[in-house]
Amino acid sequence: MTENELKLREELVAQYQRMGQLGLNELSSGNLSTRFGDNMLISGNGATSESIAVDTIVECSFDGDWEGPRKPSSEWRMHAAIYKQHEEVQAVVHTHSDYCVALASSLKPLPGFHYLVGVFGGSDVPCVPYSTFGSQSLANDAAAALTDRTACLLGNHGMIARGIHLKRAANTAYRLELMCRQYVLASQLGTPALLTDAEWEDFFAKAEENQYGKGI
Repeated sequence: MTENELKLREELVAQYQRMGQLGLNELSSGNLSTRFGDNMLISGNGATSESIAVDTIVECSFDGDWEGPRKPSSEWRMHAAIYKQHEEVQAVVHTHSDYCVALASSLKPLPGFHYLVGVFGGSDVPCVPYSTFGSQSLANDAAAALTDRTACLLGNHGMIARGIHLKRAANTAYRLELMCRQYVLASQLGTPALLTDAEWEDFFAKAEENQYGKGI
């Protein structure tokens, strides 16, 4: 194992455990990966915050080939589709976090009720239709939704986020959970007001000027 591979594996373990500590993934739900040359390093099938370790991470091709005693996560197709369609993506984080699941279970996008929704790349965060976990249809829908967004909701399932490194992708997943929580809370008081097209135009101009949201 090279020094670079070891560092990637250690970072994946750290971020996987962080997702558990934040309550974004519990038991064996969710999965994380990082690009590794022409392959990816991905959390193993059934991994938990307690069981994951450097040597339990699986190297897997984008076609699902792997070697060793452990299988890659059942969602390897979703990760692979994102890497194949988006060359700039270096890391992918999938969670079953509470408020993302709540919103996704209504098959609703996260609308532009708050300007921080804009840090995901647009005036909303889309929700793709439900597909069986691990399926190619889910992988295709998620990869397409992440063309213009850094995260999306997965119908009746959870969410997925991409990033230029694992910490960025993990922070994006955390930010989306916070925004979904705030939207659910705001909705209890009535229908939240949405930013107008003019307000979004002003936000994105200001965000570009200040490189806003690049560090989440």
